[in-house]
Amino acid sequence: MYLSVMKQYKQFRSLIIADFEAAEWPHPPHKHNHYELIYTRQGTGTHYINGNAIPYVNGNIFLIGPDEEHYFEIDSPTQFVFIKFTDVYIHHASSGSSYGLRHLEYLIKSKETHLSAFQLNNADQHSADAIIQVILSLKQDTLSNEQLIWLQVLTLAALLQRNMPELKATLHRSRDMQALFCYLHKHIYTPYKLRSLVMASHFNTTPDYIGPYFKRNTGITLRNYIGNYRKSLIRQRMESGNYSLKQIAAEFGLTDESHVSKIMS
Repeated sequence: MYLSVMKQYKQFRSLIIADFEAAEWPHPPHKHNHYELIYTRQGTGTHYINGNAIPYVNGNIFLIGPDEEHYFEIDSPTQFVFIKFTDVYIHHASSGSSYGLRHLEYLIKSKETHLSAFQLNNADQHSADAIIQVILSLKQDTLSNEQLIWLQVLTLAALLQRNMPELKATLHRSRDMQALFCYLHKHIYTPYKLRSLVMASHFNTTPDYIGPYFKRNTGITLRNYIGNYRKSLIRQRMESGNYSLKQIAAEFGLTDESHVSKIMS
């Protein structure tokens, strides 16, 4: 177990791809300012994420966010593949197209649902192996291959979303609240599905119960949480300069450009 002082690693490049083999993990527990998709091509051991001990084997995939502490303890020599990317990369590489981006945003926002390794079914495991191999073949020139790598990352994100680990209770959230957050993050682009009547029907409860239940467990109203989350996603698109207001309105099911401006005002 590492006992060194917590480190904060900073990545200034928008995308880094690394693959290496290690018999001992070279880093202390740390956080960083980017996202990491981590693939264990071969080997066994334990991945510690926010104090949770998660055994890993060949073919497991993890997604780590900027505010998460993690490190590995290696039992048998392990081949790692790291795909490290920033918010800048996500919205620059998308070039104004939201195709596939929602899968990645959902995984990033709902990271509390995968504090265990993604364990893919056999068919998806073969696909993931092939995607990782393509990404590695492009890593020598990430600048020229940015769009090709982006397409592979989005395809991998779609595979991961349909292999989400089972929801579990955590220290701070019940299993019911985990499911509710997942629902909100998944349907943020569909205003109709965020109506209290529709949500209550989905969770087999009543509209009068679901709002107070959310506020009681989070300290914020359901409406404010949805509004703040939608605003954060829209702001990222606007700041990237790759999306028109018309595109944003269409993606989020809003009436028109003026509706987007009103939300952001």
